[in-house]
Amino acid sequence: MALAFSAGGVANLDADYAAAASARALKGAQIRKAFAGKQLTDEVHYRFVYESDGTLRSYSMGVKQVGKWRVESDELCLMFEESENGCYRVSQYGSRFELTPTGLGGSIDGILEPAFHGDGDK
Repeated sequence: MALAFSAGGVANLDADYAAAASARALKGAQIRKAFAGKQLTDEVHYRFVYESDGTLRSYSMGVKQVGKWRVESDELCLMFEESENGCYRVSQYGSRFELTPTGLGGSIDGILEPAFHGDGDK
């Protein structure tokens, strides 16, 4: 049992290393193309829906917010009335995306998928 776990752990480490090695920072036009009409989600706790018109809908732990998103320079900026606003550098690791704040706050990561246009769960 321990051997099987170790072998699986090595495979996971190899996959994580390969994804990190293939990481790429996205530029402004790449960010807009990747996010417009999509949603970023961890598939459990949150999803951010990036409408093509700049509307941003956030569903996080049962709380819905509506705001705006835009690309400034090479950063994705999120603006909500009810919470802190911020801009993020965007990196892609295979099918995963990581948003790293340029100011205070924590990183956001998840997968991009076609946007779900309802207020409930998928």
